[in-house]
Amino acid sequence: MISSANWNYPTNVKVGAGRIAELAELCKSMGILSPLVITDPGLAVLPMVEGLVENLNNSGLNCGLFSNIQANPTGENVMDGTDWYRKHQHDGVIAFGGGSALDAGKAVALMVGQDRPIWDFEDVGDNYLRVKVDGMAPVIAVPTTAGTGSEVGRASVITDQENHIKKIIFHPRMLPEQVILDPELTVGLPPAITAATGMDALSHNLEALCSPFYHPIATGIAIEGIRLVQEYLPRAVADGNDIEARTQMLVCSSMGATAFQKGLGAMHALAHPLGGLYNAHHGTLNAILMPYVLKANRKEIEKRIERLTQYMGFETPGFDGFMYWILSLREQLGIPHTLAALDIDETRAETVAKMAIEDPSSGGNPVSFTAEDYELVFLNAVNGVL
Repeated sequence: MISSANWNYPTNVKVGAGRIAELAELCKSMGILSPLVITDPGLAVLPMVEGLVENLNNSGLNCGLFSNIQANPTGENVMDGTDWYRKHQHDGVIAFGGGSALDAGKAVALMVGQDRPIWDFEDVGDNYLRVKVDGMAPVIAVPTTAGTGSEVGRASVITDQENHIKKIIFHPRMLPEQVILDPELTVGLPPAITAATGMDALSHNLEALCSPFYHPIATGIAIEGIRLVQEYLPRAVADGNDIEARTQMLVCSSMGATAFQKGLGAMHALAHPLGGLYNAHHGTLNAILMPYVLKANRKEIEKRIERLTQYMGFETPGFDGFMYWILSLREQLGIPHTLAALDIDETRAETVAKMAIEDPSSGGNPVSFTAEDYELVFLNAVNGVL
């Protein structure tokens, strides 16, 4: 079994079952006396969150709760949370939940000290230099799903409702100062969500590995992250009480978000607009798109994938074997084969392709896709053509 550990790469990470009990003391050590727990509406009404807030208050903290966020958090959600934070005079954020809650929490912590609109901090050029760093609130991130890795990310994905597009809000200081990876918080996650979020973690590690940019440290992290998915995701889906599998998938999720400093690619370039247009689950979108993007990138990634399959212990290393593994894993986990299964059709193909090529993730794809290339990948994913 895995014992407890303390890490400071990429930030300070406390790993192990039951370590959520250290949250109150962690707040005090950071000078946070009035934390605002930011989570999603579904978690907010569960005993897990109610007990968390009660324990923090019983520890002498003045803890508040904000949960008015959507599955794909919007700019309006972030500003509502910012107003709540200011009104109740909080002095730190506990981002608690899945990727939506973590992204919203980090964005609120950024915005409480700003006087510009949130879109002025979109990850374009040097927009991050506009941030008033001294006004940012400290963040403790506590993931309850193993997928996005947002707890170790320096950005938040926020939906611009007016334009139906997801935008990346970025600043290096958005990286939470402290992270708690407690597998006991994930044991109640249903198998379908465990599968979708786990495949999201796989997509992060896989796209980081395939990115053409030079970052050997990220490459090494990505390779081991993919192997952890191979070994532990089926176990976590089959038995939600498997603490070792739950721990390793939380670690894998953080590894993916650490690795994708190297870059993402076409999976995310397509998943972001599709999430904005159809409000579909991000991890499920990446899982469906994965084999179609891999096939389109084959000429540039084949050697890397062959090395990866050697590390993963494939009897016959190579791209074809890896593709078979991906398709088999998706089937085993109940992931749909087509976007049509999510009621996404060909109607907006040109719009999706245009949005994909403009998405920041597009720059990390190993093949420089045109809008026509993106449209073809999208249509293949709608219709199941591999």
